[in-house]
Amino acid sequence: MKIVFSRKGFDSSAGRAPSPIINGRPISLPIPTQRRSNTTYEDLGLGHIVEATTKKRIAGSSLCHHDPMFENTRCAFGQTAASQAHLENNGVGVGDVFLFFGLFSDLDGRDRHHRLFGFMFVENVIKLGSRPSADDQPIGFSRRHPHTIGDWNANNTLYIGEGQVTHSAHDDLRLSQRPGPVGHWKVPNWLSETGLTYHRRKERWGTPGTLSVAARGQEFVCDIGNRTDAGVWLNHTLTTLCGYQIKVADHHG
Repeated sequence: MKIVFSRKGFDSSAGRAPSPIINGRPISLPIPTQRRSNTTYEDLGLGHIVEATTKKRIAGSSLCHHDPMFENTRCAFGQTAASQAHLENNGVGVGDVFLFFGLFSDLDGRDRHHRLFGFMFVENVIKLGSRPSADDQPIGFSRRHPHTIGDWNANNTLYIGEGQVTHSAHDDLRLSQRPGPVGHWKVPNWLSETGLTYHRRKERWGTPGTLSVAARGQEFVCDIGNRTDAGVWLNHTLTTLCGYQIKVADHHG
């Protein structure tokens, strides 16, 4: 099994602000866009939140890239170009899991940090290609997925499977250490043994259980195989996220 730490939502460049934590709940704001979308923040019930977060720099009526898309315990996530090539080159597919993380803070912008906010188990991989159509829209989702709209790279791909977002800003879902910079993560010890793509240099792995995370890159992949310690960590993480548990061997590709 492979775990993909997948960076999504607002950050210092896309949206130019952290996503907010409101009443103890992380709200991952989709990045703004001007094309390949027919979904606004208001459509998602996020209009007032994005305006408050950006001090009205981004209007609630603005289009957003609604991806990953969660609905009724299902998730649809699109990827393309170099990031999709990276997933393909590392053999990510059916039976693997995406752990989605992003940059968050309190609504007033204090305590900026990375944290996990959702997951997806890959059940199906659809090669959409460069010119998808409405016929490619995944079943069970009420809004059109952006990777089925407009022209894309030839490797435009959609991942579909069981998935949910968390309703809790639990400290165990926080990746950034306290105190310290956003990119200084606390990580399980097994991760330094399995390795993580984009993090080959030894100097990124400091004292045991720490990682200086790459500032660039969307998809960081590790292959946990059937490791018991990694399976225990994943089950704890999924339980904390959404009360979900698995047997790693059952999902091993």
